[in-house]
Amino acid sequence: MFTTMRHHFSSDLAIDLGTATTSIYASGRGIVVSEPSLVALNTTSGEIEAVGDDATEILGRTPGGVTAIRPMRDGVIADFDAAERMLAHFIRKARAHSGWLRPRLIIGVPSGISAVERQAVRDSARRARVGEVYLVEDAVAAAVGAGVPVSEATGSMVIDIGGGTTDIAVLSLAGVVYSRSLRIAGNEIDDAIVSHARRAHDLLIGERMAERVKIAIGSASRLDERRVMDVTGRHRHDGRPITVRMTDEEVRKAINEPVRAIAQAVQQVLEQVPPELSADLCDRGIILTGGGALLTNLDRRLQGQTGLPVCIAEHPLESVVRGAGKMLSDFKLLEKITLA
Repeated sequence: MFTTMRHHFSSDLAIDLGTATTSIYASGRGIVVSEPSLVALNTTSGEIEAVGDDATEILGRTPGGVTAIRPMRDGVIADFDAAERMLAHFIRKARAHSGWLRPRLIIGVPSGISAVERQAVRDSARRARVGEVYLVEDAVAAAVGAGVPVSEATGSMVIDIGGGTTDIAVLSLAGVVYSRSLRIAGNEIDDAIVSHARRAHDLLIGERMAERVKIAIGSASRLDERRVMDVTGRHRHDGRPITVRMTDEEVRKAINEPVRAIAQAVQQVLEQVPPELSADLCDRGIILTGGGALLTNLDRRLQGQTGLPVCIAEHPLESVVRGAGKMLSDFKLLEKITLA
């Protein structure tokens, strides 16, 4: 009876607390929040001026006394106070017009997160006035969200490339056979583009412009057709606005190091897979999730390097939060994969 009442008066939540984006799935309603993991803080008063989308609007345009803070770094909490405030804001937004019971939370975290970092995530969530808090590995949640039958006695491999971390996991029987978390992901690719623009063109650009370049002409291997883009920023020396034309080839060379590091980590994980599961991976291949999965030709590059079929999940940006959301109604699965 209490369980039935809970469905009426509470809204349990699943959260992908990412370095770049925080997404929340509400039981019975689907994804209700998907906003940048960003806080605009007034350093004079200590008050939050904006969170998420609203904070993005003032990123790079903040007046004196207001600073933009990213509470998450490399998939874990870097600023505890800002993270708590951001999480509380998003939870209130997700629970608008919901019940009076404190919601249960399932939160996706990087595979390599330490015990201290796990406790920090739990503490931040509990101070946002919630009930039980469960942590699951991002790659596992992504696999569930991508429709991988993780409970079967066959091996599956998922690579979740977010903003701060790349999580690689081999799964079987609802358990993690082997996993690795690499703190190189989308943000490092953006940083490589920023550095290239400064070094090669004396052009200063921000992270939003770098991301636009990555999406428009970035690639992990040679493209079938040449692409170019006019990139606008500020001249490194005299400060005047300038526009520079970049090509896909120069951007590909600029981001090769972080892309190479991700590909190398995938190869190292494959070398650790038990022989019994290797045949399964040859049949099922590798599934890419996360925003980084959308980098043009990344699937082609990984397929060429590993010799395995590689496919991109149907909703790569939402795989983690969708998978965690499915666990809200599958407690047996949650019990098997939740982190201590």
